[in-house]
Amino acid sequence: METQHTTLLVIGGGPGGYVAAIRAAQLGIATTLVEGDNLGGTCLNIGCIPSKALIHAAAAYHQAHRFMGDATLGIHVESARIDIAQTVRWKDGIVARLTGGVGALLKKHGVKVVKGWARIVDGKTVDVTRALPEAEPMRIQCEHLLLATGSVELGVPGMPFGGRVISSTQALSPAAVPARLVVVGAGYIGLELGMVYRKLGADVTVVEAQNSILPLYDEELVKPVATSLRKLGVQVHLGCQVQGLNAAGDAVRVLDGAARESELAADQVLVAIGRVPRTHGWGLEQLMLAMQGRALKVDDQCRSSMRNVWAIGDLTGEPMLAHRAMAQGEMVAEIIAGQRRHFAPHAIAAVCFTDPEIVSAGLSPKEAEKAGLDCISAHFPFAANGRAMTLEASDGFVRVVARRDNHLIVGWQAVGAGVSELSTAFSHSLEMGATLEDVAGTIHAHPTLGEAVQEAALRALGHALHV
Repeated sequence: METQHTTLLVIGGGPGGYVAAIRAAQLGIATTLVEGDNLGGTCLNIGCIPSKALIHAAAAYHQAHRFMGDATLGIHVESARIDIAQTVRWKDGIVARLTGGVGALLKKHGVKVVKGWARIVDGKTVDVTRALPEAEPMRIQCEHLLLATGSVELGVPGMPFGGRVISSTQALSPAAVPARLVVVGAGYIGLELGMVYRKLGADVTVVEAQNSILPLYDEELVKPVATSLRKLGVQVHLGCQVQGLNAAGDAVRVLDGAARESELAADQVLVAIGRVPRTHGWGLEQLMLAMQGRALKVDDQCRSSMRNVWAIGDLTGEPMLAHRAMAQGEMVAEIIAGQRRHFAPHAIAAVCFTDPEIVSAGLSPKEAEKAGLDCISAHFPFAANGRAMTLEASDGFVRVVARRDNHLIVGWQAVGAGVSELSTAFSHSLEMGATLEDVAGTIHAHPTLGEAVQEAALRALGHALHV
């Protein structure tokens, strides 16, 4: 078996792994990255990017249908149809360009990329089964080992993936739009894809074990999404447990809160109940590292319990966000290069790309109260925002949360069309320690959705101008 040596060995080519490898190479560290599938990980290949592409295509198709019966804007459309195969090819083209770009960046910076599946021997040794059939297995020895293996989708016990039961991976590359789709799970993945399929023409039913959709967000933020689901005609069953498929395999058996069983007819069943760290199948157990639940335990420098073994991204648990993994990867590379760094962000924005979108950064009013902070909060509705009106997107609001004593902003939330783009402003203000006066005193361009950020701060100070 061929043996190679490197300073840093990265297992996993997702957002965290490839960013760590690029940054390490920039800093002069000899770096090897091992990835068995396509570069870019879940995010670029079967997650963030392809889902947003389908969300856009479904919204455009839905809008075209709307214009067939609503001429409010003076737009008349005679008919609309979708070629789902072409839509998938367009989506795949975007993915290919991005993953190809990652490969080019790694090559440009001198990262050695090995296509294959890694298996840990010890904290400094990894064996790789090469992806190419003719390629011999190899052993890589390193000084630093960075684990960035990501996460995997959870399944429903007794209802394995296959046949009618699909995961989000299969849902992102449909051969056809099913007539009836049952979505198990009303978290962000289930609702994003459920809305996509409804806009593409499927009858969609969502089943959720908890008593609310998007249970990670508060009721105020979720309410406009619930209204949108009703307008779209998506059926939602809350507080219900999925029992599996019926004997014929063409319906989902559901148990409600009163222990009554019913069946929901389904041509396809999308299981979207969450993800868990990918800890099995690559020899992690050889290292006997400290765990925290299902996740690998790390400190504020992403060090594991073994010296010079690091871990980042979904493997280290929540929040499972690509931008968190990227920031962790960059930091680890800089620490290995001798820089002094710690992972201590004031907030990591989370975005739900439903219709309307939700973004949250920092503390909500209830979270601030739970943390023992005396805070004030204020909303500014998009119904009073000129740009939102011109976009026919006046549902929703921006909310700010700030300490009462010194007006330090501790949280931002928003729900509405396109509010994901406000996450940058939210993160900046929190990371830079902005006060209500800082935001209220900053001139915001007109007409923009971002004006609602300034107006929320003004309203918290008691002198909103447009509401």
